[in-house]
Amino acid sequence: MGKLVVVPTPVGNLQDITLRALETLRTANCVLAEDTRTTGNLLKHFDIKTKLIAHHKFNEHKKLDQTLDLIRANELTALVSDAGTPSISDPGYLITRACIDAGIEVDCLPGATAFVPALVMSGFSSDRFCFEGFLPHKKGRQTKLTALKDEERTIIFYESPHRIAKTLEQILEFIGDRQVAVVREISKMYQETLRGSASEVLAQCRQKPPKGEIVLLIEGRND
Repeated sequence: MGKLVVVPTPVGNLQDITLRALETLRTANCVLAEDTRTTGNLLKHFDIKTKLIAHHKFNEHKKLDQTLDLIRANELTALVSDAGTPSISDPGYLITRACIDAGIEVDCLPGATAFVPALVMSGFSSDRFCFEGFLPHKKGRQTKLTALKDEERTIIFYESPHRIAKTLEQILEFIGDRQVAVVREISKMYQETLRGSASEVLAQCRQKPPKGEIVLLIEGRND
């Protein structure tokens, strides 16, 4: 029947990968990869020669039945995204759900997810939090932020560097001058955390626009 194993990969430093993840990638019949070039570099670094097959948001719907047949035909298929854990704001949910519905065994290894270290480094409450992934790029941003205005849990978003200033402006407008943290380039050489009120962090981002992958956290309402 085959088996699908979801394998988290490093969000920054390649040494963050687990021994179990390496063993799975090494022994799998094939690896479904969001970007075969990115995953190819990872496998090359660890001298792993497992076959790579492209599996991304642009083909996952069209090739769903074909991918299921591939998983059934192999003893072990690994699924990876470019960084972090597949299906967490990355491709992976669709094929995982389809495998479960088809009675195919699914496993997920523990490993890297960017928002967890960002949450810890923010200094905000981490016992209860609300992960929202990426905000809508255009339509729906105001509605989403307004709906979160009274959220008492720590709120977590993924954001791109060219939109972070605009997002902080909208937080000021629709949520208020709440305490925020901008955590960028997790586990990489230039890792950085900006903390302060939304207006203070916005001023820092305007003065020196941040680069790289960003996790944005907003402290929950506590008044």
